Amino acid sequence: MDIQKIGVVGAGQMGNGIAHVLAVAGYDVLLNDLDADALEKALATIDKNLERQVSRGKLAEADKAAALSRITTTLDLPELGQTDLVIESATERESVKQAIFETLVPHLEPHTILTSNTSSISITRLASGTDRPEKFMGFHFMNPVPIMQLVELIRGIATDKETYDACLKVVEKLGKTAASAEDFPAFIVNRILMPMINEAVYTLYEGVGNVNSIDQSMKLGANHPMGPLELADFIGLDTCLAIMNVLHDGLADTKYRPCPLLTKYVEAGWLGRKTGRGFYDYRGETPVPTR
Repeated sequence: MDIQKIGVVGAGQMGNGIAHVLAVAGYDVLLNDLDADALEKALATIDKNLERQVSRGKLAEADKAAALSRITTTLDLPELGQTDLVIESATERESVKQAIFETLVPHLEPHTILTSNTSSISITRLASGTDRPEKFMGFHFMNPVPIMQLVELIRGIATDKETYDACLKVVEKLGKTAASAEDFPAFIVNRILMPMINEAVYTLYEGVGNVNSIDQSMKLGANHPMGPLELADFIGLDTCLAIMNVLHDGLADTKYRPCPLLTKYVEAGWLGRKTGRGFYDYRGETPVPTR
């Protein structure tokens, strides 16, 4: 099928990035959120990020204007029913995602493909609550979306080939690379990445090293561009904990047990960059380790 108009649910960090790259690639985008301020903030962020691309010579000024003109916003979720493809990018909580699909399904066109940007939740389970499990799949972008080149495409047990091929075509039009993953907890990237971050938190918890020494060790000793604790703060500690719980519950293996210190930080509301404190304190001019 020929996808032309794409709906994006959620105007947060991931949602606005997804809208950005889709609009640059020539798709008409309908961006939805419950909060009018979030939509306004998302448009401002997209404008700023497009301008950064223009200033670096990666995008022409005319292309920036054209991309912005392709994005419209709505507070009314059922409006997305008129699109060819929906990419849900709401909070990483299964109940929230299920409620979104439940609201949306009665308004969808018969041909509309439903996808989720979930980083860990079962695609098969999400699809089973809709009227089109064969037209449902995982469409997992990496953060920050305009920069990261990978998209994980995850088929549920019922996803048909036509749906997969249509989504693959979108990824290719975006100029990104698709990795095909099976529908098991956390898929590929987070199945490998999150236990590493969790182990770094255990290393901190057990006093093997402090925040600074752990991050420096992985940056200089393993050539990682960002230390695991710094990366956890960037992702959001609540998201890291949610994914570890999905791995632990879904695979029933104690090696995926979330570190108690990670749980403690989340309980404190120290979720990383987005709240100003996590493994680093971001409230001053430069980040300072909190341990």
